[in-house]
Amino acid sequence: MNLDKNLLALLKTTKIPFLLTILFALFATVMIILQADTLSYVLNDVFLADKKIHQVSSLIIYFTIYSILRAIFSWLEHSQANKTASYIKQELREQLVDKIVRLGPVFTRSEESGEISNTLTAGIDSLDAYFSQYLPQLLISVLVPLTILVFVFPIDLLSGIVFLITAPLIPLFMFLIGNSADKLSKKQWKKMSRMSAFFLDVFQGLLTLKIFGRSKDYLHKISEVSEDFRRSTMKVLRIAFLSAMVLELVAALSTAIIAVEIGLRLLYAKMIFREAIFILILAPEFYQTLRLLGTRFHAGMEGTAAAERIFKLLHLSETNEESAMLRQEKVSSKLIIFRNVTYTYPGAIHRALDRVNIVIEPDKKIAFVGPKGAGKSTLTYLLLKFMVPDSGEILISDFPLNSIEPEFWRAQLSWVSQDPFLFHRTVMDNIKIARPLATDEQVYIAAQKAHIHDYITSLNNGYDTLLGERGIRFSGGEAQRITLARAFLKDAAILILDEPTANLDPEIEQKITEAIDELSRNRMVITIAHKLKTVKKADIIIALSEGKVVETGSHQSLMEKGTIYRKMVEARGV
Repeated sequence: MNLDKNLLALLKTTKIPFLLTILFALFATVMIILQADTLSYVLNDVFLADKKIHQVSSLIIYFTIYSILRAIFSWLEHSQANKTASYIKQELREQLVDKIVRLGPVFTRSEESGEISNTLTAGIDSLDAYFSQYLPQLLISVLVPLTILVFVFPIDLLSGIVFLITAPLIPLFMFLIGNSADKLSKKQWKKMSRMSAFFLDVFQGLLTLKIFGRSKDYLHKISEVSEDFRRSTMKVLRIAFLSAMVLELVAALSTAIIAVEIGLRLLYAKMIFREAIFILILAPEFYQTLRLLGTRFHAGMEGTAAAERIFKLLHLSETNEESAMLRQEKVSSKLIIFRNVTYTYPGAIHRALDRVNIVIEPDKKIAFVGPKGAGKSTLTYLLLKFMVPDSGEILISDFPLNSIEPEFWRAQLSWVSQDPFLFHRTVMDNIKIARPLATDEQVYIAAQKAHIHDYITSLNNGYDTLLGERGIRFSGGEAQRITLARAFLKDAAILILDEPTANLDPEIEQKITEAIDELSRNRMVITIAHKLKTVKKADIIIALSEGKVVETGSHQSLMEKGTIYRKMVEARGV
């Protein structure tokens, strides 16, 4: 029946427009029956009773009224069906976006963004036909023929029996063919998702492909992927057209059977002409609803194929989902304690963190150092509540971090990354992400502190300048200073620095270092260090290796008695 319990559950929020769709369809059916009845009287009176047109004018007026009402009810039926689909798509898209946001950046980095984008857009849009056409038609194709049979059986038992016997043939052939089409449709959807992911990957890496002279090779691969999707689509369409042909043939043969058995009885005067005309007019309408079910069955299949991926995402467990959330006072004067924290990334063999114990005191400057893969970024993600430990716990003084609302907790943090993300919006919008309700004057002050105000005002459009996708119009140093301006504007109690001076020229690095020094005053600062010269001012340096804390102390103490940190300093000539 191509019914998905997850999709059906979405109808709970749109019961009224969905029920109105069915109700208006029944009203339209009643109008069709009244049209047929009126028309049968007109034909009988004109051709057999030899009445003039003016003598049946009242019947013609009734027929016109029924036709207008039928058109109105049909329009209302489609309107409510579209409203049902629109509400559900909007709700589902909001749920999916909210889910992806709650899953966090750790999840999105492990997935293909093109595939997720395709699911959010084309995937949810493909559900339109399922809710606006297939589901309503499923009920209509049962109720409408039954309604017609209620009027046919009292008039002519034999025609009613023929209707009853032939009607199931259409859905029978539909489902027999539909099973094959459903499998092909799911394969087609998966190929389209992979194609979307591949296209986005190629477009984002176009600069690299050009540099290495591989763009033509990838154009050939794009052609191959497109051709594979085309073949998959044509297989689905071939089945769909075959199904449509079979259903039309069955409906035509069934109508012909009705016409033959009525014609023979009329020939031998075994049936009244008016009743025969009435049933013959209704016969195409009787099978029309069943034919439409077959057509809309295929239209809804793409939606069920996309739904499989949509609900797979919605049913993913969330790492920061808690049973009880507490809103606590600001944490600027609280300890942060990592107690026996262990974490392993999904699919990984080795632990990213292995029984880590760290105490970060208020208003202290802490630096994490260590080789790539030591666990520095993992500690940050745990602290930002993008994921939760496999074992152990993180405490904010006496409160488990997992008991604090994520949004409330993150409001106490500022994160300055070495790879800042700028949106395709204005400079003002990009800075105001930190505090949407901030005044323009507050934004100007934050930009001045980040040493970027003068550069912004030198642009033609100033703070109204569009940055382009991923901030393409700004250099790395300018993007870093925009990120620092965000941090100044937010003015959070805890500052997390992920080496914001990496890969910058000395002049820009000096400006950013000065801005960071000002930003770091009177607040807890946690630095993930790649350049060791940036951690000398830290109160405590924590050296990590293979997910474990191996050394802790100040720069001086670790240089005197340490091993790992001292070797790192000496090797890099800091």
